[in-house]
Amino acid sequence: MLDTTTRNTILTLAQKQIPRRHIARLLKISRNSVREVLASGSPARQGIQRAEKAEPYREEILTLHASCRGNLVRVHEELVAQGAQISYQALTAFCRRQGIGTQTKQPAGRYHFEPGQEMQHDTSPHQAPIGGKPRKIQTASAVLAYSHLLFFQCYPRFRRFECKVFLTEALRYFQGAPKEVMIDNTHVIILRGTGADMIPTAEMEAFAERYGMVFRAHAPGDADRSGRVERPFDYIENNFFAGRSFQDWDDLNQKARAWCDAKNRLFKRHLKAIPLELYNLERTHLRPLPLWMPEPYLLHQRIVDVHAYVSVDTNRYSVPAEWIGKPVQVRESAREIVIARGEHEITHQRHVEAAAKWLTLPEHRPDRKRKKASDPPRELATLLRRAPELESYAKALRRRARPSLGFALRQILHMLDDYPKEPLLAAVRDAEHYGVYDVERLETMVLQRIDRDFFPLTNPGESHD
Repeated sequence: MLDTTTRNTILTLAQKQIPRRHIARLLKISRNSVREVLASGSPARQGIQRAEKAEPYREEILTLHASCRGNLVRVHEELVAQGAQISYQALTAFCRRQGIGTQTKQPAGRYHFEPGQEMQHDTSPHQAPIGGKPRKIQTASAVLAYSHLLFFQCYPRFRRFECKVFLTEALRYFQGAPKEVMIDNTHVIILRGTGADMIPTAEMEAFAERYGMVFRAHAPGDADRSGRVERPFDYIENNFFAGRSFQDWDDLNQKARAWCDAKNRLFKRHLKAIPLELYNLERTHLRPLPLWMPEPYLLHQRIVDVHAYVSVDTNRYSVPAEWIGKPVQVRESAREIVIARGEHEITHQRHVEAAAKWLTLPEHRPDRKRKKASDPPRELATLLRRAPELESYAKALRRRARPSLGFALRQILHMLDDYPKEPLLAAVRDAEHYGVYDVERLETMVLQRIDRDFFPLTNPGESHD
């Protein structure tokens, strides 16, 4: 179809008595197209005029559209049931042209940000293999609105505590704080209200004041207002998480930081610039960070249980057995669990997931089932005190019967109580000579030596009366 400029040119050349063949050759169009324009005599394109098949059912369509809640599939079914001869495609085309059930699209606005003016923050759920198992992940992201510098970290869940941990890490990464932080209408930060009427919680407001920031929330449904941080989530999902696996949460966040470093150095077509170069300008407009940035933490009051453990977020951390039943204060930070009682403190590495794990420090649980090889059993000292002659046999028995040494020594002590000492010593000398260290066999050898003396036999002719 010829445009208006070409049609005007054809009419102008025709008024100058230029033949149609020359006009077609000059404009590189067909002679039929030239003939059609000259026949119409108008530079305006003439559209094809045809009747709308759905026009006779206009009133029924409007009524059914309201009763069927805008579902055109149901509108078409009802029209066909009433005998209308119209296809579903003709119905939808008619509704589009007539503006039935459609809203006029509004042009998207543009947001201009000065350097250091705003940082946008939001979260998004993802899934990735950690330690060989697929895990649900909450990805927290922050983007400087002017330079588009990106930073994100991942957590098993995102509470107010994780929010403060992440924002602290983000400010350190950006080496400064913006004037405003644009957020979604999330309960993690917001106490009540939405959009411009949003009021943050006192805890988060105090956190922002420490760095000279204020929290702002966009109006409900105005996702474009936070588009700087919304846009990279798809990039993170399909680039960072694609084909990667992670050993643990620390490995995941270290790789995320390295990925941000690499991507922030790449040229962005929609920016026509490199984010890191824009950040070098924006950095001078960020508020300087305080000399000391406190680590976010949670305080818990606990009573040490009967197992000498303290429970935090379903995980149990060991303490000395002397603390059983005593109150302690637990300080939970991003990486550590510090358990304090008076002046004494115990530090554990924090397990980030609520996994009901038992975490034990070696000094809190000595091996109570086994005794050191250098510690002789109490029965050995008793035996040597009562029969010093058995020292050599006892030492050999200690080397050969270590798991059951105490039982063997107690059996020998019983034999000292039940049998004469001389036959016992003789039997022990023979057992040591032949390498017999089975206590039952040793007792048999003792009985063989005392059978006639300890159990004398009577003569056949003697009376038992």
